[in-house]
Amino acid sequence: MALRTREEPTFNPAVAGPLFMLSTALLFTLMNVLVKLLPPDYTVWHITFIRCAGGMIVMVPMLLPKGNPFKGDRIPLLMIRGCTGSIAYFAWIMAMRQLPLSTAIVIFYAFPAFAAIFAFLIYKERIGLFEAGCIGLVIIGVSVLFDFHLAGGLAGQCLAVVAGAFAGITVTLVRSLRQNNGPVVIYLYFCLMGGLATTPKFIMDPIVPSSVAEWAICIGIVLSSVIGQIMMNQGFFYCKGFEGAVFMSSEVVFAAVIGILFFCDPVSWRFWAGSILIMGSVAALNYFKSNNAPPDDEI
Repeated sequence: MALRTREEPTFNPAVAGPLFMLSTALLFTLMNVLVKLLPPDYTVWHITFIRCAGGMIVMVPMLLPKGNPFKGDRIPLLMIRGCTGSIAYFAWIMAMRQLPLSTAIVIFYAFPAFAAIFAFLIYKERIGLFEAGCIGLVIIGVSVLFDFHLAGGLAGQCLAVVAGAFAGITVTLVRSLRQNNGPVVIYLYFCLMGGLATTPKFIMDPIVPSSVAEWAICIGIVLSSVIGQIMMNQGFFYCKGFEGAVFMSSEVVFAAVIGILFFCDPVSWRFWAGSILIMGSVAALNYFKSNNAPPDDEI
């Protein structure tokens, strides 16, 4: 089935998809580092509100010249995607605060497997043994890299599973929505739904950045999330949901590198073994994709 709309430029999917997703992973890594730099009085409600409200402030002016900024195709599905993305992000932050970071990361980064499952359940999209093997190696690589042990409370573990599952649903829906919607309006609906959910809690306990550094961190969170999400949504025009999820798993390698360079984390065999498994799986899946690409008028 041809998915490309007429206004879209023609790029090689085997190049464009991974490039967009790897760029997204870099920007999401930056966003997560900035979130960690926020003072502890910023709760999950404050962080989500800042991301969503700030995103709307940035994106609405981008869409206003075209008329109604909320005009899109399949509005109910755009709203559902906004809700699933908001739940995934909210559950992820909650899980990180209740679990050891290694446990939370490994459970969450099973989301490429969830993406493959939901692609089959929703769209009857099947994956081959090779793609399934790449997903499995990514999960093993993340486990090795972060020395996985099932630790923490059951509630935190369940939140990490919820985050991964809803992330899988989200990337699957984005792939479908990207047929007839631009990348900006898709993320705008995430910000709309997330903003509606968090505004009441923010109003009851508002926080205003109290220093230039805090303002810079909050602005950085907004900009990195906006650019990253737009690039991710654009990337799903060129790759399937589970493929994009595998490419984005490179985020854990980027996070580990930042920890080594800026936070003096040790460089162990786990870093090298896990990184090779993850990036090797990304490269292998892209090689397989490039050698099994559909004709130029299809994706």
